[in-house]
Amino acid sequence: MSLFQFTARRLVSQVHCGFKASSKKQKFCLEMARPSSNMADFREAFAKAKHIAVITGAGVSAESGVPTFRGAGGFWRKWQAQELATPEAFARNPSRVWEFYHYRREVMLSKHPNPAHIAIAECERRLSKQGRSVVVITQNIDELHRKAGTKHLLEIHGSLFKTRCTNCGNVAANYKSPICPALAGKGAPDPETEDAAIPVEELPQCEEDGCNGLLRPHVVWFGETLDPDILTAVEKELEICDLCLVVGTSSVVYPAAMFAPQVSARGVPVAEFNMEATPATNRFRFHFPGPCGTTLPPALARHETEIIS
Repeated sequence: MSLFQFTARRLVSQVHCGFKASSKKQKFCLEMARPSSNMADFREAFAKAKHIAVITGAGVSAESGVPTFRGAGGFWRKWQAQELATPEAFARNPSRVWEFYHYRREVMLSKHPNPAHIAIAECERRLSKQGRSVVVITQNIDELHRKAGTKHLLEIHGSLFKTRCTNCGNVAANYKSPICPALAGKGAPDPETEDAAIPVEELPQCEEDGCNGLLRPHVVWFGETLDPDILTAVEKELEICDLCLVVGTSSVVYPAAMFAPQVSARGVPVAEFNMEATPATNRFRFHFPGPCGTTLPPALARHETEIIS
């Protein structure tokens, strides 16, 4: 069965192996051993892998000083991201939403990849010369993987540095700072800051010939569906991978939260690198607690059995 043929209702009812099982299989799943933290065993699996899928979340970027806007204290002014990152919020107040995203873009322009991003990108470069592949499937919109040099990248939630026209639908990369003159110096996160109340015609506009439509960030907002072409590409990668890494993700945001458990369900080794255990940890073969920038580089370093051309 295809990875994305599961309905949300079936996902909720699934047991540890990621599917509805008979009582015998169910008992086996529930009695799975706790994940190992044996790096030597992981390195053995890594040495054999031909197609590695790396699923990353906010935790991998937190070590670069990127605000997550989740949990206590995750506010911009007096709003949480969930209140601003919606189509309805943009329709009501595009100026406020653009201030929020302008702030995030400007913050990201000052941030740099950390050792975890760099280790993943270096691993991809090295293994590609050996006829092996690495794909990064990220929930992050900060482009730090791209900045680190990752080539095979699937950004399932979009990018802070892409825009989409609300009129013609054109998607374009945009690294302007500020993204438009009216947003220069705007976007301060302090709760006492007043909204800039920028007129719509002064917000970012489409540059396609004769369009001039209002641009929006090309990110997936709450209440929106993920790009089906991206999901199809993710599905293909997960179906061929023979090793999966879950790096810095809470494993609670769907559909990404089901990716690794589904891979594990078909017997593929999955290794979680995270500060702490997650709801999915016990479904995986390996779990390495601690900062990703510390645990990941030695895990992905050149293995002694690798043949370097």
